[in-house]
Amino acid sequence: MAAAGGSSSPSIVEYLGGDDGYRCGYCKSDTGNLSHGMWAHSLTVQDYQDLIDRGWRRSGKYIYKPIMNRTCCPQYTIRCRALLFQPSKSHKKVLKKMLKFLMKGEIPVVDSEVEPMDSHIKDTDGCSFFLKDEPGSCQAELKPLNPDHLEKAESGEGEITVKKADSEHIELSHEKVNSNSGEPLESAKVSPAVPKPGRGADLSKPPCRKAKELRKEHKLQKTLQNQTQNPSLQTEAQVLLGQRSKAKTNQPKSIEDFIFASLPTEPVHQLEVRLVPASLEDPQFKSSFTQSAALFAKYQMAIHKDSPFECNEYQFTRFLCESPLEGQYRPSDLLCPETYIWVPTEQCLPSLEHSKYCRFNQDLKAVDEGNVKELGQVRILHKRTAMRYSVYKRRRKGPSDEESVRQYATLVGQACAERMLLFRS
Repeated sequence: MAAAGGSSSPSIVEYLGGDDGYRCGYCKSDTGNLSHGMWAHSLTVQDYQDLIDRGWRRSGKYIYKPIMNRTCCPQYTIRCRALLFQPSKSHKKVLKKMLKFLMKGEIPVVDSEVEPMDSHIKDTDGCSFFLKDEPGSCQAELKPLNPDHLEKAESGEGEITVKKADSEHIELSHEKVNSNSGEPLESAKVSPAVPKPGRGADLSKPPCRKAKELRKEHKLQKTLQNQTQNPSLQTEAQVLLGQRSKAKTNQPKSIEDFIFASLPTEPVHQLEVRLVPASLEDPQFKSSFTQSAALFAKYQMAIHKDSPFECNEYQFTRFLCESPLEGQYRPSDLLCPETYIWVPTEQCLPSLEHSKYCRFNQDLKAVDEGNVKELGQVRILHKRTAMRYSVYKRRRKGPSDEESVRQYATLVGQACAERMLLFRS
């Protein structure tokens, strides 16, 4: 992997322009996807990072920048600050399951493909249940519940309580009848359900606390009151205070605590992570190529609804393996498409709820600080010779291409335009 220093070979790109719409891979619009594009013959890591910071993205060696205010599906650049990563509840569950598998070989009973995410799980009120068909029951016997249907429950003493399943939850209390007789019910009293006293939280009172915590606090207070009379109790009070302060300072486990958790001497399984270059010339990458391509196809078909032909091994190689580089979370930021500054995602979401295209920078006076200022300083590669655009412009024969070069420089920014080489035939 080449470094991004001055000794590495410069980036060489070919600007392709692009105002014509083409098929969108998200909404499947035939001409709604609008973007500018470049073909990267080579690209340094630093230049690629600077392009990302201006809203560019990459598919293999093709680099493109969506026209955010015109394209059918705006694609906002998002970044996750890895050193400040905060695992969610779902992430911790996955890590715990992985540790159990490594240590004991335990496999979760619930299939991970059908297990809902934590954010989609609704709290239950104790009324959830599973329905199981009785043997011999047919589909014709299964009918939807009608609000007028009555559910009967017979007690051991022969009393029958009839409940009507409607929105008002009206309860009908009936007299005692003979369960063996077929006579109709004689009488019924109808009364609205009255909530039992004490239900619900009393906002005028402090929140409930555990009895164990209350006992500890009571003991501590009693000890503090008596310590002036009996100095020997001072040590015990200090211990209790230390325990309480320790309990308050307990912090949730970080992702490092899970990843670097100590395993037993002889775990059932071992996990090995290897960084392998995406090249068919590498034997390790070649040995797992089929499995990697299959995973890519599974993702594309599930998320983007691609056909098997659109995500075969050739497409996997073109999309993820071929690269011009010589080299999922909180907290995360979104890139402002107009001023190219990073804004915390939480601040951007309210705007995105109202419009699919948004300027995230709330400072209306702010402008693109990296915009092109000196067009003559743009670097050009012409006839295998690197030169500034001011020199190339004097040597060029034929119609002027200044408009195209200016558009390119405006999109990549002054810094990249002065480092990268723009190929001109």
